[in-house]
Amino acid sequence: MAMKLTIPEFALVAMVGISGSGKSTFARKHFKATEVISSDFCRGLVSDDENDQSATRDAFDVVYFIAEKRLAARRLTVIDATNVQREARRPIIALARRFNCAVAAIVLNPPEDLCRQRNLARPDRTVEPHVISRQHENLRLAIPALESEGFRPVFILSSPEVIDGAIIERVPV
Repeated sequence: MAMKLTIPEFALVAMVGISGSGKSTFARKHFKATEVISSDFCRGLVSDDENDQSATRDAFDVVYFIAEKRLAARRLTVIDATNVQREARRPIIALARRFNCAVAAIVLNPPEDLCRQRNLARPDRTVEPHVISRQHENLRLAIPALESEGFRPVFILSSPEVIDGAIIERVPV
């Protein structure tokens, strides 16, 4: 049975998951390209290299700038980044509060080994195994805290089958 994710038409959606969990693939499948703001893409915009971690601060300045413009226009906005650390999620909550919109979290939590395999298979970049392990631990700690941070609704998808079968339903505000 497919898992239905009900999201308000005007919301800020945070994709949450470790590298290789399928966040970008999920976002492309379920949202318009114009609705999704990818931190990797923005890193490429500011440095010509999506893997250039030294450009992360500038990339997130771009992410939040675009998100502000979209939210000001009352457009559903999806932030595609790992978002496994509380510090990474704080600006998302702040933006949602500023624009008085729902802030949802879609957590992709497939097995860590699967994420490692996917990362090894990427032709354009790989994330070191120790980084994936650290992200996984951060995600484990993050999941129980998401609602208390202000994310509502929170959807946790923990198997490839559930992730692949998920259905997004948009509801009027």
